[in-house]
Amino acid sequence: MRKLLTANHAVSHAVRLARVEVIAAYPITPQTPIVEELSEMCASGALAAKFIKVESEHSAMACCIGAESAGARSFTATSSQGLALMHELLHWAAGARLPIVMAEVNRALGPGWNIWADQTDSLAQRDTGWLQFYCESAQEVLDSVLIAYRVAEQASLPAMVAYDAFFLSHTAEVVEVPSQESVDRYLPPYRPKLELGVEAPAAFGALTSPDYFMEFRLKAEQAMEAAADMATQAMEEFAGLFGRRYYPLEAYSSDDAELILVVTGSAASTARVVIDRLRGSGKRVGLVKVKLFRPSPKEEIRRLLGRAAKVAIVDRNLSLGAGGIVAQEIAAALANEPARPAIHSYIAGLGGRDITEETLEEIVEDALSQVRARPRPLWVGVRS
Repeated sequence: MRKLLTANHAVSHAVRLARVEVIAAYPITPQTPIVEELSEMCASGALAAKFIKVESEHSAMACCIGAESAGARSFTATSSQGLALMHELLHWAAGARLPIVMAEVNRALGPGWNIWADQTDSLAQRDTGWLQFYCESAQEVLDSVLIAYRVAEQASLPAMVAYDAFFLSHTAEVVEVPSQESVDRYLPPYRPKLELGVEAPAAFGALTSPDYFMEFRLKAEQAMEAAADMATQAMEEFAGLFGRRYYPLEAYSSDDAELILVVTGSAASTARVVIDRLRGSGKRVGLVKVKLFRPSPKEEIRRLLGRAAKVAIVDRNLSLGAGGIVAQEIAAALANEPARPAIHSYIAGLGGRDITEETLEEIVEDALSQVRARPRPLWVGVRS
């Protein structure tokens, strides 16, 4: 079935198709339409789920932790300051190995108070142990929620599906909504190995002494590393069933590229237009879109970027004092490569500022003109 949907409502339909059993919700712009739609689905009977209205994002995550511990597939959504308020419990969910899925609509962190697109909120949570999937379109958002449940429940790790505020959350496009029968084939019911219950009583999250804590963390790290291959397999199987193919890192016109442009999120659509135009004028440029940020797809980074002379990374985020987060990650992954490309780092689009074709062309032309990489990122589109 084809429907005209915003990315927010695409999430709602994906949650319905995933047969989620518990939804914990607290409104925050720009994710509120997700849980509004889900509340209507629950009220109408279209979704047989327990909808819990809570007093904060911290409580929303606490409810999801309780639900998953009891064996119920759960969901929540948030943005920006709401995600920051969840921070303590993000660690708890990951450490407890609970496959909660959360939609995270990327919005700038204040102050200044800003409700527009900026990926710093989710990328600032990169060390919490959550899988992170980034999306370019409403269709990819719907599909990624289903993929996220598949991978999270296989790896026993929580996952967030992140996408740009307003560029996607409030913009409608035609989305292919799969049938319930096809989703049921792809995503079986959640069957946890351990759960809270009276039949087989168990305790979760108890005090862990130094004798065991490192081993818990090692197992979580091993699970995160294994999740990279799980994600690739889940995306391949999704393509076999639904005909839409995704990759942890998606390459475009990059095989012979002297310079590869790296973007994340909605800017990828604009970047393809720019790459086509520049290649038409004889410039050997390509594109890599980052979809899977955690676990870091290091082998794919080395395979797709290691052969290029130059890599220009556009970050719609900022780690104050360190620069663009995606650039840091890619530089680290390529650090030991014998023929490491020059890494050119750019900051653009913070707080919802447009990343236009002109922005990306300026970045490409600048990177091509540089003999060596700058020691600090170049800020693009800043008013003087």
